[in-house]
Amino acid sequence: MRTLPGSRFGSRLRALRIPASPRGSLAVLAGILLVLLVSAFLAGRFGIENVSWALTYTGRITGAVLVLVAGATLLGAAAVMDHWYRNTFPYSGLVALIGTVAALVTNVMLLLETLKGDSTAYRVLWGLLTAGCLWAVFALWRTSIAIPAPKRVAAAVVVSSFLALANFGYQTLYKPYQREAKPVIRMTVGEPMPSQDRKAFSVPVDIKLENQSDLGFYVLGAEFHAMGERVLLSATDRLRTQWRADVAQWGKSLETHPLSRREIHQPGQLVAAQPWMPPGHWIEPSDEFVTRTVVQLPIDTPYDQLAFYATASFARKDRLGMERISQEGISWSGGKVPRWMKDQKDLDSVIYRGRVRENNAIDELTRDPRFVTVYWTFGPHGANVIETITRSGEEDRILSDAETRELVTRYGIVEAQTGPFERTLWDIKGQR
Repeated sequence: MRTLPGSRFGSRLRALRIPASPRGSLAVLAGILLVLLVSAFLAGRFGIENVSWALTYTGRITGAVLVLVAGATLLGAAAVMDHWYRNTFPYSGLVALIGTVAALVTNVMLLLETLKGDSTAYRVLWGLLTAGCLWAVFALWRTSIAIPAPKRVAAAVVVSSFLALANFGYQTLYKPYQREAKPVIRMTVGEPMPSQDRKAFSVPVDIKLENQSDLGFYVLGAEFHAMGERVLLSATDRLRTQWRADVAQWGKSLETHPLSRREIHQPGQLVAAQPWMPPGHWIEPSDEFVTRTVVQLPIDTPYDQLAFYATASFARKDRLGMERISQEGISWSGGKVPRWMKDQKDLDSVIYRGRVRENNAIDELTRDPRFVTVYWTFGPHGANVIETITRSGEEDRILSDAETRELVTRYGIVEAQTGPFERTLWDIKGQR
């Protein structure tokens, strides 16, 4: 170790811990620089893309942090060069070490993120960069870098980092994901109106979608349907075994009729159905959407009452981006439906499909493309909307409960429904 002489102006001697040059082989220097430059390039690339188009405040802040880390890593690479040969800046070794540690921490976080993705190449890349940064930190540490007041510096860094991460995580990670938000569907059934010739009647139905939250939602699918129901009256009180048979049917369909001593409810039959919002449409925070549909039947209909239902499925706009959803086909004319839907022989489907984008650049580049497929199904006993988000070619795979929960959480999928709204027809049929 050498000691720098004092200046000719008489200042006191400064003892700097500078090992004799060269500090190591050229190969070690080249390896450190390679690791730092590649780390800076990747952090900068993902950071700039996140700042540009990430869907959440968290994603944009993450992007800004990655850009800062990329700058710190590049500064660390420059400091490595100075520390290795010239040492014109007294603390170039410390700057190099800080830049390398920053790159190490960032690579570890990115490695953990890619472990949840699909890209093996990125896992290998960040695994190698993490190992390379560990080696670079060790190689720099061996050069006896001077750290002024090391205990105070370490304590300040640890405490400030912990407080910053705790506050950041609570404000921008925990709280947004804990917010329960779901649009509400409201339905108003109007009075039946007979036609001029008294041979038919119509029932107007108003459907309103209200988004009272501070989040926007994409509409994956929406359906309205009306069921005609026949309700016979028993001449005597029904037996307890018949009540049990009624209860056994609960949960097998949307129709759940109350227990009745005299009423005998027959299975409902579909009399009208339609999508009331197009797939891919969206509703902004504090916005609403209103539509009206009309159900028409002959005045001598065999049904005693009508039951109205409306359902919709949504995905949060802060969890995914969605390209245009277009109709891909129909099940009765060559449209492909998954095997788990083919068992329901009496259902037909209109199939919609569109590309899903992740809400940040890291997931977008490290995960295989996902597609949303919406099946608007209908049959003699009702209608429904079924949506899936899968990789191309995996539509037939049945997801486990854990995979379903992960899918719902990742994309913020929520469902809303209203009904049944039941309306007796005895008054309108009595006008014949």
